[in-house]
Amino acid sequence: MLLNYLNLRNGFSHVMTQITEGSAVSPTNGANDEPSSKRKVAHCFDQGYIDQVRTANVIVMVGLPARGKTYISKKLCRYLKWIGIKTRVFNVGEYRRTEAGASDAVHGANANFFSPDNAEAQRIRAECARRALEDMAVYLGAGGGNVAVFDATNTTRMRRSTVVEFCEGKGFRCFFIESLCDDQKIIDSNITDVKINSPDYKGLMTADQAKEDFEKRIENYKAQYEPMCENVDSNLSFIRVINAGKSFFVHNVMGHVQSRVVYFLMNIHLLPRSIYLTRHGQSEYNEMNRMGGDSPLTEDGRRYAKALGEFFDHEHIGELRIWCSQKIRAAQTANQIASHAANIEYWKALDEIDAGICEGLTYIDIAQRYPKQTEDRTRDKYHYRYPSGESYEDVVSRLEPVIMELERQTNVIVVAHQAILRCILGYFYDRPLMEIPYLDTPLHSLVKLTPRAYHCDSTVYQFDVETGKWTEQHRQLALCDSPI
Repeated sequence: MLLNYLNLRNGFSHVMTQITEGSAVSPTNGANDEPSSKRKVAHCFDQGYIDQVRTANVIVMVGLPARGKTYISKKLCRYLKWIGIKTRVFNVGEYRRTEAGASDAVHGANANFFSPDNAEAQRIRAECARRALEDMAVYLGAGGGNVAVFDATNTTRMRRSTVVEFCEGKGFRCFFIESLCDDQKIIDSNITDVKINSPDYKGLMTADQAKEDFEKRIENYKAQYEPMCENVDSNLSFIRVINAGKSFFVHNVMGHVQSRVVYFLMNIHLLPRSIYLTRHGQSEYNEMNRMGGDSPLTEDGRRYAKALGEFFDHEHIGELRIWCSQKIRAAQTANQIASHAANIEYWKALDEIDAGICEGLTYIDIAQRYPKQTEDRTRDKYHYRYPSGESYEDVVSRLEPVIMELERQTNVIVVAHQAILRCILGYFYDRPLMEIPYLDTPLHSLVKLTPRAYHCDSTVYQFDVETGKWTEQHRQLALCDSPI
């Protein structure tokens, strides 16, 4: 019944063979899974993978307001784009605000606008949904997209039938994600943290007025809400996410993309936590400008590792896990912070990009011996694969189980390498794939990521290995042109 990483060996088109039609499933917690270093992931960027996403997919959100639909939409979009599936979110609320401009009656739509008795408002909302669907069709057609996320309440069967008919007419495959929540703490938190700061209310009402109005809006939707049902909706494909992922109900999943969506949704949570990312300290090969290898730390590298241990002595982080690559330089760095976790977990998936025939060479050697390879890599650094080695695209593929685990965990420190951290940062910052090989990840720095509902906060700590001190910097992720 559980989705685990071993499913990946046979490809995601077969993932759902372990979930029977209409199965209720609870999320895994990671503690009972196979050890991280033994997990394997199939390469998902071959021709077979491309074939499985040739049918355009529409992900249709369903649920009352303040149930996390937009959060799920954005997070899912980020994940699918990161694994190479062209995805875009079409939020009907944004169309409504654009349609009405600055009109108080619609742009700052109060609860009455969402009343089932307000015929004019229903007409406007239906028109906005139609426009979003039309734009979605253009994106999936001439726009070359693979997946569109239709982010709206879609609370009635009539509205969902309209969406299904539209998609079937265009040859799109439909999948519904219904977010259900009866946990009042989660609902109140969502209203307070997100909705009262939405464009519908910001600058137009006080926080208390916005909260009161939004609660009335929810009641208006409740009056007409028809939840999805495996009997009435037996011909549809859907997953019900219950109370922010405490449990799930999966029904009639079809195809590769839908399987990937289910896999992802069952591994995310909303609990507050921080993720720390650092490269190993300077290694002997770093000092010599050589690629890859498995050399130990230099004196400066050891100083950084010691300073890193002192940093976490000051942080006092609870429930901390340490993940490390299997390379000597990373292990030596992680050993200095080992006292802050029960043990160090070594992941083969966190090893540096395999430079193939270029392993151990200096960058000057590579340019002189392999000028054609150097030219090809300069032209397309993301897709370029070292002879007998890897590309950044390959690294993203093998890092997918790492990302899933990061989504499931609490506080984690990842000690790895430049290409690895670039791929992880590219995911959390939702950067275009072609930018990933250029993300700046200097030695002797630590990145702290704090995932939020709609973005990811970050703090960078830069270490001075001579003094053992560090400085805190709040800055945007920069691009750089490094040889790796």
